[in-house]
Amino acid sequence: MDLNSSPSNTPTYAISVNGTIPVSSTFAVSTTPFETPLPSNSSGDRKHIALWPGMYHSPVTTALWEARTKTFERLLDPPRDAPPQSELVTRTPSQSRTGILYNFSSDFVLREQYRDPWNDVRIGKLLEDLDALAGTISVKHCSDEDSTTRPLILVTASVDKIVLKKPITVNIDLTIVGSVIWVGHSSMEIQLEVTQSKQVHAGDDDSDSIVLTANFIFVARDSKTGKAAPVNRLSPETAREKLLFEQAEARNNLKKRKRGGEKKDLENGEEKKLKDLLAEGRIFCDMPALADRDSILLRDTSLENSLLCQPQQRNIHGRIFGGFLMNRAFELAFSTAYAFAGLVPYFLEVDHVDFLRPVDVGDFLRLKSCVLYTELHDPDQPLINVEVVAHVTRPELRSSEVSNTFHFSFTVRPEAKAMKNGFKLRNVVPATEEEARRILERIDADNLNEFFRT
Repeated sequence: MDLNSSPSNTPTYAISVNGTIPVSSTFAVSTTPFETPLPSNSSGDRKHIALWPGMYHSPVTTALWEARTKTFERLLDPPRDAPPQSELVTRTPSQSRTGILYNFSSDFVLREQYRDPWNDVRIGKLLEDLDALAGTISVKHCSDEDSTTRPLILVTASVDKIVLKKPITVNIDLTIVGSVIWVGHSSMEIQLEVTQSKQVHAGDDDSDSIVLTANFIFVARDSKTGKAAPVNRLSPETAREKLLFEQAEARNNLKKRKRGGEKKDLENGEEKKLKDLLAEGRIFCDMPALADRDSILLRDTSLENSLLCQPQQRNIHGRIFGGFLMNRAFELAFSTAYAFAGLVPYFLEVDHVDFLRPVDVGDFLRLKSCVLYTELHDPDQPLINVEVVAHVTRPELRSSEVSNTFHFSFTVRPEAKAMKNGFKLRNVVPATEEEARRILERIDADNLNEFFRT
């Protein structure tokens, strides 16, 4: 989007009766009015959403912010010396529930903005949208409807899991619906579900099929002190809402135990796995002519790209938008899997992501990827686990800090594999003990996630 364009060249948005916000192309001209008229003192001179500073613009972020104009204007220009929220209120999941609708079937330009080379939805752009919607939901839950108090700073702390259940075509309308499902003292979990019509997936029983699920953790900070701030309470009403709350509570307790516990020593079985991994890697390093041709060193699967973080990529709080980082990490991971397999990869899931430190405008960001390990026991769906580590680098200080670590799982697109008889993925082996430990830790984490899913 051209941030210097006239407000008349960008669309406006209205919230439908069921609370779903329609998404339009950022290049389309829309005459859809606001559902609620703008205040009289801002109808003539209110700066259009596209011209607000400190926002990352995409079709979805523009639609969300335009639909919630009054709330976000307060976040951009909070009352000076305003007191914090004095009393917490209790909200239900339905009060934060928000949906967005992609009119792919009728909006050609929107469809082209989201189309990938295989006529599916670009997963990287969808990751951006999921983060933007989760942020809007967190704002709705934490709002106290009092314009005299200072608003909270709400940031993405982690992504618990994003799982693609079915392919997402770009030719059929798509809906994302989410709500807060769990609340702690200063954090909350938002669950999002992406649905698409069953006409895309023959044989489905439901009229709408869930094609992707995602869980985001947001934390609240006081906008003046920067310290953790309490958030409104949550009161689940339905049986499903109560079950989701209990499951999220169990996950949160498990994370606390893992953070509080000391790093355990390797047990005998794990120690043997470590030695076996290193033994195979040493053959590559010491006797490469005798190395297994069906294996490859981890370091030989790596790719890297770098970027300077620009003001146009910042969020409402002036930091680099988390969805933008996930998009860039996904694109690199996809390329890494593609170069490794020699065939077009198919995305399966994003494992737990922690946002360890914020990324600021002007930061020099380096994204480094590698294939961490492969699973070859199922020839119909071989797995490729790709790790992407984001480093905030400061050349003038000769320092580099990890801001995020991403783990993506891919397989190979069936139609691509069918065209290559005898296709086989190579096994990945480490050359150092540090690489071997990363592989074992990732395998253990994946096995634990599989246990909880079953």
